[in-house]
Amino acid sequence: MDLEKKEYINKIKSLAREKNAVIFAHYYTRPEIQEIADFIGDSLALAQQATRVQADILVMCGVHFMGETMKILCPDKKVLIPDMNAGCSLADSCKAEDLKQFIEDYKNSLPFREGSGVGPIVVSYVNTTAEVKALTDVVVTSSNAKKIVDQLPKDAKIIFGPDHNLGSYINSVTGRNMILWNGACHVHSRFSLEALLQLKAQNPGVEVLAHPECKTPILAQSDVIGSTKALLEHTIKSPAKRFIIATESGILFEMQRACPDKEFIPVPPEVTEGVGCSCNECEYMRMNTLEKVYNCLLHETPEIHVPKETAEKAISSIQRMLSMS
Repeated sequence: MDLEKKEYINKIKSLAREKNAVIFAHYYTRPEIQEIADFIGDSLALAQQATRVQADILVMCGVHFMGETMKILCPDKKVLIPDMNAGCSLADSCKAEDLKQFIEDYKNSLPFREGSGVGPIVVSYVNTTAEVKALTDVVVTSSNAKKIVDQLPKDAKIIFGPDHNLGSYINSVTGRNMILWNGACHVHSRFSLEALLQLKAQNPGVEVLAHPECKTPILAQSDVIGSTKALLEHTIKSPAKRFIIATESGILFEMQRACPDKEFIPVPPEVTEGVGCSCNECEYMRMNTLEKVYNCLLHETPEIHVPKETAEKAISSIQRMLSMS
C-alpha cells in the first residue's frame, strides 16, 4: 500500500532507530531524501563519515559505486542501497577488464626495460567500481586530484581515468600530460554552452560555478571550478547574491537551504526533456525514493557485497589517497 510522504518519513525514522541504522545521502539526490538523511555530502566524504558512526546498518542513498566504497571502508557493517539498479554512467564507462587491457597495451607501447617491473601510475577517480579501484595505484576526488597528481614524480607516466573532462582539467592546471581514459559523466558532459552564454548575457557580472567534470568550453566560461562541496562552500562564503550553477541540479536544494536569501540559476542541458524544464538531473540519483529507502530498511536489502580480495586491493588505493591528502 502506498504511503504518503509524511508517513514514509515517520516510518523510516522509526525503523532507523529500531535497527540502529544511519542514512547517508549524496548532494544529487531528491530533496526529500536529503531531508531525511543523517549526513549529506559527496561520495567519499560520506564513506569516511560512515567509518566514524556507531551503527549496525548504513543506508547509502546515491549510486552503486558509492555503496561499494562505503562497504570497502566499513567491511564489518551492513551497507544497503535503496536501488541496486542505480548505476553511474562514468563508472560504467570503465570496466575493470578493459582498464586492465588498456594498462597492458600502454606498458607494451613504452620502452620499459624487460623485467624491470616499471609501469605507469594508475590514478582513478573515486567514481569507479571496486574492481577498478583494485587496479588503481591511487584514487582521487575532484577536490584533491590536483594536489595528489602534483605529488607524483615529475617524470612518471600516468594513466588517469575514467573522466576525460576532469583529467583534461587536471592536465591543464598541473602541466602534466597524463594518458586519459575516454569516459564521461553523462550529466556534466551535456551542459549547453549556448544556454550558458545566454545566461551570462542576461545576468552580467554574475559568477559561473562549474564542476571540473564539465567539458572544457563550459569550464572556460566559468569563474569558479571545484568539487560539489567546494561550490557549495563558495556560495555560502561569497557576499554575492546570485550564481549560475553548472553541476547536477540536486545541489541547488542544499545551496538554497544554506543560503535562503540567494538565487541559484541552473545551466540547462543541451537537450531539455519536458516543457519548461531547465534542470540537468542524474536519473540514477533520482532512483532513490522514500518508498525505496523504507523498503530497504524494512527488508534490509539490497545489500552491498564486495569480494574480500577485491576490497583488500581497492582499499590500498583509497588509503594512499588519504595519506597524500
